[in-house]
Amino acid sequence: MATKKKQLFSTSSSHASMMPWLGIAAIIILLDQLTKIVVEKLFVFRETKVVTSFFNLHLTYNPGASFGFLGDAGGWQRYLFTGIAVFAVGFILVLLKKHAGQRLFCWALALIMGGAIGNLIDRLWHGHVVDFLDFHAAGIHFPTFNIADVAISLGAILFIYDELRRVNQN
Repeated sequence: MATKKKQLFSTSSSHASMMPWLGIAAIIILLDQLTKIVVEKLFVFRETKVVTSFFNLHLTYNPGASFGFLGDAGGWQRYLFTGIAVFAVGFILVLLKKHAGQRLFCWALALIMGGAIGNLIDRLWHGHVVDFLDFHAAGIHFPTFNIADVAISLGAILFIYDELRRVNQN
């Protein structure tokens, strides 16, 4: 009887499906790729369209990682970041299968995975990541980013929140 009660209230289930989480990742990939296609069709490289006093659309390419890290490394970084993304997606799939019933944790993983695959597609297809969201304030421009980057960032925030929540429960 105690085992049944434990299974009923457990936050993870071996019977929970990965499909919702894969669906969320697929939606992120689709949104990311569609927005990149639209921006690349409407803009030429480095073209900027002012949208508000703090936000522009600005087409740029990032051969590096976050904030342009290793962007001018000569090309080998494409393979490094591709390998890291493939490994991360594989690891996330294992975690999703193992913890499919933990909703917040899996939301975080699904967002991160969708973003990683979105940028991975760019690296494989173009050799760089397509970025176009440009926020600025007081003359300072933040690094240009894309929908995949937003998903990865939101996933990381949810992951940290979930871990802090879990620690506070114990």
